[in-house]
Amino acid sequence: MLELLNQSNIYRLCEGLLITLEISFLSIIITSFGGLILGILMSLKNRYIYIICRFGLEFVRVMPLLVWLFVVYFGFSRWFGVHLSSVVSAIVVFSIWGCFEMMDLVRSSLQSIPRHQYESAASLGLNKTQSFFYVIIPQALRRLTPASMNLLTRMIKSTTFAYLIGAVELVKVGQQIIELNNKNDLAPFVIYGVIFMIYFLICYPISLYSKNLEKKWG
Repeated sequence: MLELLNQSNIYRLCEGLLITLEISFLSIIITSFGGLILGILMSLKNRYIYIICRFGLEFVRVMPLLVWLFVVYFGFSRWFGVHLSSVVSAIVVFSIWGCFEMMDLVRSSLQSIPRHQYESAASLGLNKTQSFFYVIIPQALRRLTPASMNLLTRMIKSTTFAYLIGAVELVKVGQQIIELNNKNDLAPFVIYGVIFMIYFLICYPISLYSKNLEKKWG
């Protein structure tokens, strides 16, 4: 068991973890800003914008992430003559998926604000734009935070699909180590056990903090 967790293997797992974190955090940053903008647009009382956003959301939800990864990584290079690395392709896919999922969360948070909040803002002399940015959005963000953090943990865990298009992230590195130690029956148990603990240590604090926020702000 100790020979599986030698300095070389730990170093390789750390390199894979860095790729996983790169995909996760860049996707999360894009998702946070893109989802917020799309969510606000979807909340506007414009039928055409709503239909376009809704169609995009359903289209993204219907298509499995794995298919999206294959389409972007293998399809775009042939259709448009644009070469995208496996890491860039993963970031593109997770960002698009995350933006539309975040958009729906933002929309539902904005629509959950009671009507009297708009009326109270108007009674203070604020116009619609001022009411939206100074009264409605701050309250909506408070309701949005716990749900959005759950989405972010899902995104981090979903980065495991990236190894299927060649991204040398944490799971891919783990597979390589197991293949090099195929004569050791404990290799899959030990290496995947370590990977499990790494994901747990990353995602569980976020999930726990989200639950605490729900209790605090409920």
